[in-house]
Amino acid sequence: MHTRLRQFVALATGALLAACLSFAAPASASTRVAAATQAPTPLVVNARWAGHPTYDRIVIDLRGSVPAVTVTPVAQLVYDGSGKPVPLPGKYFLEIRLHPAAAHDDAGRSVYQGPKLQKINLSKLKGIAMTGDYEGYVTFGAAFDTLPYYRAFPLHSPERFVVDIAH
Repeated sequence: MHTRLRQFVALATGALLAACLSFAAPASASTRVAAATQAPTPLVVNARWAGHPTYDRIVIDLRGSVPAVTVTPVAQLVYDGSGKPVPLPGKYFLEIRLHPAAAHDDAGRSVYQGPKLQKINLSKLKGIAMTGDYEGYVTFGAAFDTLPYYRAFPLHSPERFVVDIAH
């Protein structure tokens, strides 16, 4: 009986060791596969706007997928990096931040074809500016005379991000 117990313990230890090794190998292999298949950084190629009967719309056009986007009311618009104020008219501002994203290619050339700073005279929207393209973040600012009530969402085919501001 004692011999059988030793054989059982030896087999169980061998099986446990084999299981641990088999779990360890695929983890590193899957990490290499994930790194090799990582999607390229989405590129911001344009920003545009339009007035509609009940809302104004901002559209940010993308090449690649739509990244995570935050739209945040801020007290003031500033340029990323320098912190200098953005010269747009208005009392209320929204910051639109895309991450991960870039407005330049791998060689550092700009792929963004839209306005860098544009005063606008729509019902709600009074201006838009590209305020940053820095370390995986692309940031825009939008200016308003009155408090903006908005909804933000992605659209696909082609890829773009939309902010609708109610009148």
